[in-house]
Amino acid sequence: MTNYELAKEKYAKHGIDTEHALEVLATIPVSIHCWQGDDVGGFESKGSLTGGIQTTGNYPGKARNAKELMDDFDVVLSLVPGSKRINLHAIYAITDEKVERDRLEPKHFDAWIDYAKSRGIGVDFNPTFFSSPKMKDGLSLSSPDEETRQYWVRHGKASRKISAYIGEKMGSPCLCNLWIPDGYKEVPADRLGPRLRLKKSLDEIYSVKYDPKYIIDSCESKVFGIGLESYTVGSAEFYQNYCALNGLCCLLDNGHFHPTESVADKIPSLLAFHEHVALHVTRPVRWDSDHVVRFDDELREIAKEIIRNHAEHRVLIGLDYFDASINRVAAWVTGARNMYKALLNALLLPNEELASYQDSANFTKMLAVSEEYTTFPFGDVWDEFCRRQNVPVGLDWLAVVDQYEKDVLSKRV
Repeated sequence: MTNYELAKEKYAKHGIDTEHALEVLATIPVSIHCWQGDDVGGFESKGSLTGGIQTTGNYPGKARNAKELMDDFDVVLSLVPGSKRINLHAIYAITDEKVERDRLEPKHFDAWIDYAKSRGIGVDFNPTFFSSPKMKDGLSLSSPDEETRQYWVRHGKASRKISAYIGEKMGSPCLCNLWIPDGYKEVPADRLGPRLRLKKSLDEIYSVKYDPKYIIDSCESKVFGIGLESYTVGSAEFYQNYCALNGLCCLLDNGHFHPTESVADKIPSLLAFHEHVALHVTRPVRWDSDHVVRFDDELREIAKEIIRNHAEHRVLIGLDYFDASINRVAAWVTGARNMYKALLNALLLPNEELASYQDSANFTKMLAVSEEYTTFPFGDVWDEFCRRQNVPVGLDWLAVVDQYEKDVLSKRV
């Protein structure tokens, strides 16, 4: 018997069908962010990041244009199993001339649509409210300067139009996620004013209605950003209330909350009131929010809440990390594979049994049974999933990346 057959037999003795788990896992889409490949640089300019985010490191091989970024992403697609999507930012528009962000049009993303269609993957989208001279004093949608605020309102509207266009062309709803870095380094004298301006801006952006078959609108909160340590306008409380009142989707980035908060716990809270909950899965380390995703406790708990609540198609999973200190393709692949590992781990747990122990107040058995599964042969089932998805098993994928670095990445100077 193979290792997988032995694992299948062991799980079956405890009422867990590994074949069913593999079938379900293959249908769960994960939106992989394009910006890991070029340090969130985009195609607008060669300037450094501004607006509350930062990439560290200068590992060789950064993608410098659309072709190189697509080539790198092709390698990622060949090494990551499962149903995948690509997540774009507005700064990745493909155009022969400079186009201001408030003038972006759907046609500027046709090349990405063609790319995604030819690879059989979906597409999601984000307006880009950072790294722009059009921000005034670090503010965009909450700016007291009306010209600045209106510029960014137009960008938000343009981005939603692009997203709806993408969704229609792809035949799959495009998640359009709005995040702004607006805030202050020092304790502000007025906390309400910026939030009222942000509310006004959002009302204007979302005044245009699109068919929900093509677009899902979401807003993303944050505790603070680099240089914005004392106050961010788009807080969790602000966006959760705004989304609830306006029928939008909340996006939870697990690097955007206090270190003692559990994003896993927030997922079922939002599922009780919203049709969809969106995620940007990352790994926070102290005050930094975007380290490569690891197969750690937090990731496993997030995946458990998705699976236990049968919400694998209500929770829209996206990845969001950017590390320039190591091989960028390896970083991409590591985080994406770990996301799928966490989902499989959750699918291989006796979730209904554990819930019954909770309901009957048998907390002793709930803990003991849960802990017993930590030593089950999960890895053998994961290897079988990779085999069936025609991607490398174990660390074989790293040899592919090493060769790609030697043949391609090392020659980018």
